[in-house]
Amino acid sequence: MPRPREASPLLSLPGAVPAEAPDEGVAAHYGDLFREQRTLADGRGLVDLSHRGVVTVSGPERLSWLHLLLTQHVTDLAPGHATEALILSANGHIEHALYLVDDGETTWLHTEPGDEEALIAYLESMKFFYRVEVADRTDEYAVVHLPAGSITEAPKDAVVRETPHGRDLFLPRADLEAFAAANGPAVGTLALEALRVEAHRPRLGRETDHRTIPHELGWIGTAVHLQKGCYRGQETVARVHNLGKPPRRLVFLHLDGSEVHLPPHGAPVRLAADGAEGRQLGFVTTSARHHELGPIALALVKRNVPVDAPLLVESTAAAQEIVVEP
Repeated sequence: MPRPREASPLLSLPGAVPAEAPDEGVAAHYGDLFREQRTLADGRGLVDLSHRGVVTVSGPERLSWLHLLLTQHVTDLAPGHATEALILSANGHIEHALYLVDDGETTWLHTEPGDEEALIAYLESMKFFYRVEVADRTDEYAVVHLPAGSITEAPKDAVVRETPHGRDLFLPRADLEAFAAANGPAVGTLALEALRVEAHRPRLGRETDHRTIPHELGWIGTAVHLQKGCYRGQETVARVHNLGKPPRRLVFLHLDGSEVHLPPHGAPVRLAADGAEGRQLGFVTTSARHHELGPIALALVKRNVPVDAPLLVESTAAAQEIVVEP
């Protein structure tokens, strides 16, 4: 069981509504979901991600050691250059998703809430004689997300991970309230999730289950480097890439806007022609209400589902867009 974490102090802000799993401990929203989405889309505000795990790896051999364990090429990771990586099982199934940056002395990463303990246990088991130190920094540092286009300046003592989707700050946890007060408005996780779904970006524990491989989610290229050396699960990655197709594929769904109910994680996906009693061909991974697109979702479906076939999510009609080619 992951250790319980104190709720974020930003939950005391006016209008804050606590998020549900897997984002307990921070705000789902602050009273106006669509306004908050537009705020992020306009490059303003910040998202409190202080519930996410923060891990550091230090030592002179940290990058060469991580290179042996991760799906990403990191031996020459330049200071300040952000990347993401996965840790796979021996069968190539996704176990951890890491979001990294190196500051020249230490590699900083954040991971899903509660996943840091299992991640650290695995990293510690793989240290052997390498000169590396792994540390859980979650109690000391909070992750804060600034959207793409934000002109907010990062504090000098914050480590910054800059990506096309925005900046993740590793901020001293004691500074979180003051930083939010000076650089708000605060935006909840539901707004960030809606923009993530719009961008077709997978998330560990939402788009993944116990048998997910990277090819199914489009993580090849962004989190998996196909030209690097050996790592656990590489045989599956290479075999599927060179000889076959993944058994499932991620799709983006436009849901019927007349339905009030959003389908939950795990809601069955079927061919519309087969009706609500037809054979299940997949499941919803994340659904959201978007300020422009209306109700949308990501889903994982069987590879052979026709790309132009109208779908049915529970009783809701859905039109699909390709994310991963069949």
